[in-house]
Amino acid sequence: MGFGGGGHGHSNLKYVVTAVLAPLPSILFYLSFLNHINNSDTSGSESESDPLSLANLWTWCYHHPLLLANALFFLNVNVLFWVISHIQNSHWMIDLFWTVIPLMLVHYYATHPLGHYNWWRSRITMLMTWVWSLRLSHNYFRRENWQWGAREDWRFTDMSRQYGKHWWWVSFFAVYASQQVFLIGICFPLYVVHSVDKPLNNWDFVAIIVCMCGVVIAYFADTQLHEFVTRNNKLKELGKPVVPNLDKGLWNYSRHPNYFGEQLWWWGLVIFAWNLGHGWAFIGALINSMCLAYVTKLVEERMLKQDYRAEAYRLYQKTTSVWIPWFRSSKIGGKDKST
Repeated sequence: MGFGGGGHGHSNLKYVVTAVLAPLPSILFYLSFLNHINNSDTSGSESESDPLSLANLWTWCYHHPLLLANALFFLNVNVLFWVISHIQNSHWMIDLFWTVIPLMLVHYYATHPLGHYNWWRSRITMLMTWVWSLRLSHNYFRRENWQWGAREDWRFTDMSRQYGKHWWWVSFFAVYASQQVFLIGICFPLYVVHSVDKPLNNWDFVAIIVCMCGVVIAYFADTQLHEFVTRNNKLKELGKPVVPNLDKGLWNYSRHPNYFGEQLWWWGLVIFAWNLGHGWAFIGALINSMCLAYVTKLVEERMLKQDYRAEAYRLYQKTTSVWIPWFRSSKIGGKDKST
């Protein structure tokens, strides 16, 4: 999506400012809460006689960390981001914040007054979440040519065409409320890590290895994809035929190695929670995996609709594992069909 020189810079700055200011209501509210807790007793009972005091609200915030996270998400992301998206006529911001919200949540759970945890486990998960977030943010901006707000996710654009005049309200549920289920859900293990104080053991190291393998695989898969797209764009500019399909590197063993890496990251966090006796925290990762299975189907249908790559992609589907990297099977009757 191209912009003119000056207008482009102005528009980029506008999106930067919006993205920086958008989460401030939640951050400022939470800092006010922490300030109140630090300067009073945790029950907030000293002000309960005053019906206009915030004591009851602070007491509720103190006793319900998970509900408070959901309330802040609902008001700041679901409602505020949704309103901003209609002003900007684009849902681009939720993609960027997918990489930031887990980072905000891990710091929130670690600093909440009810937090009760092993210091080392907390710092390890925090550091790894920073690495995951920086990796995904880097990939997002690299893909968008280092522009802010250049475009929204193609699935949202497709849905806006599908729902037409109803999209203004459907988008609240399809783009924002659904993300609350996904993001709060997949971050349940980060809540568990900051709710149980138990010494580190071998399972923590298994979880660390799985998480970091996921981040590394996703990084290399996305980098190989970016290089493939860049090469094809150059070929297009030179008027040369493009390569229809990426099947080199990690993509030789899996049709979606980037998705596989991302799944490893979230299921690695589940191991932390399971090790602390809270296996129920897998529910978010499961919902996310089911959603990604559906997204995989959409992506592959989109590939097959592109005439120049349909045949090559059908062969790729027959020979290559969908998610879990594995050796390719023989090219079913298609050995001399190379394009």
